[in-house]
Amino acid sequence: MRILVVDVGGTHVKLLATGEEAPRKFESGAALTAAAMVSRTIETAEGWRYEAVSIGYPGPVLRGQPVAEPHNLGSGWVGYDFRAVFGCPVKLINDAAMQALGSYRGGKMLFLGLGTGLGSAMIVDGVVEPMELGHLPYRKGTYEDYVGLRGLKRVGKKKWRRYVEDVVARLVAALQPNDIVMGGGNVHKLAALPPGCRAGDNADAFRGGFRLWETTDEITRGVKPRDAISA
Repeated sequence: MRILVVDVGGTHVKLLATGEEAPRKFESGAALTAAAMVSRTIETAEGWRYEAVSIGYPGPVLRGQPVAEPHNLGSGWVGYDFRAVFGCPVKLINDAAMQALGSYRGGKMLFLGLGTGLGSAMIVDGVVEPMELGHLPYRKGTYEDYVGLRGLKRVGKKKWRRYVEDVVARLVAALQPNDIVMGGGNVHKLAALPPGCRAGDNADAFRGGFRLWETTDEITRGVKPRDAISA
């Protein structure tokens, strides 16, 4: 199956199709509606062949559909018929969950994405569970207010790094994963990763989009023994 993976972010939408080497992208932002995203995606992917689409969506998803409008984009996402406009099967998943799926090495993994907000997901034995941990209360706001892009701009890099380490420690203590992956566009702004964490790769979101069409058994079988994390 030839798949087009669409990673929708707060600043850019990135695309990659099966068999292609270099991703393509276009700018997103607060005015990007669902219809505009699909139109720009089809335009940007011109010349690529694909028969199915995976979309990483920056918001909560239930049964393959957005259940709330995104915080950092335009409107029109809830109820939008992506399959009808693309003209092929579409699977839509939370963007952090898609990146988590691409970085999965087995066991019980927590993924935290430092980007415009705080993306989060867990995978247990190949089963993906998207989460919205960034909206939990923390200090005078939420986790996202302190470790997302707004927090970084408000308090500066030094304090932001301390908040990241504190938030990660709290979530790890509560969820008890045996593997923690830090991803997102701002992870490179950390002087060092929090204890017990490993960095995700830029290609993880695309890898997760391709894996989205595999069964749970195929995903767990695809984990190389040398990469497996023991519980």
